Amino acid sequence: MLSACSRAPEVALAPQASAPVCTSAPWPSEVSGHARVATQPDDSSVAAWGDPAIIARCGLDPLGPTTQDCVTVDGVDWVVRPLSDGSAATTYGRDPAIEVLAPGSYGAVPLLLPAFTAVARTLPENGRHCVG
Repeated sequence: MLSACSRAPEVALAPQASAPVCTSAPWPSEVSGHARVATQPDDSSVAAWGDPAIIARCGLDPLGPTTQDCVTVDGVDWVVRPLSDGSAATTYGRDPAIEVLAPGSYGAVPLLLPAFTAVARTLPENGRHCVG
């Protein structure tokens, strides 16, 4: 028998998930018109929206210099990379970092990033910036 309820998306906690800036992350209540949904585990360093879920994780180790695409959205730098179905964006120049994973059905991940500006700005800067 199939359940009518969808399961909470499973999210792997990042290495620095217990950092105070992550445990008190001010995640948005909605992203691109999609309401926040529960995650497994239920941890304040992770959040998800919609179905299939847009997933955000706080507490990644900061990125080093990279040749991957780097975009600036609302004054926050993000490194964007393609995934097998969708794309990911990781804050650049922030320690710890935030990663946003977006299924392909949501379009290009940079279009979703304005929703994460406030939480990204709470992360300490480490002096790295997009160039170009």
